[in-house]
Amino acid sequence: MAKINSLEELRKLRDQAKESMTARSGNAKVKIFASMGTVGIAGGAREALKAMIDELEKRDFHEVEIIESGSMGLDREEPVISVERDGYMTTYGRVTPDMARQIVAQHVINGQIVSEWVIARNKK
Repeated sequence: MAKINSLEELRKLRDQAKESMTARSGNAKVKIFASMGTVGIAGGAREALKAMIDELEKRDFHEVEIIESGSMGLDREEPVISVERDGYMTTYGRVTPDMARQIVAQHVINGQIVSEWVIARNKK
C-alpha cells in the first residue's frame, strides 16, 4: 500500500471512495466514522482509512458509508475508527492499517466485533 504524502492525495482517495461506495446516506447497512483531526492524521489515520477502503473494495462490499470527522476528543487513542452497525456504535482505538483490514473483515462485513480493540460501545 502506497503512503499518502499530501492532503491532495487524501482528497483523491476520499473522492474515489465516495464513487466506489454506492450507499446513500441513511440507506447504508454500516457506517464507518474516521477521526481525521490533526492528532489522528499524525497518528496514522490516513493509512488506516486507506486500508479500510482497500479491504472494502477487495471484498466488493458497498453497503457502507464512510464519514470523515474531526477529532472525537480521544487523542490518546488516535487513530480512532467507529463502526455503526446493527443499532450500536463501536469505537476502536489505536487503529493500524492491519487492524483496519481485520475490522472490515470481521465487524463491518460479518458483524463480529473485534473486542480486544474496542474502547467504547453505545446503543444508537
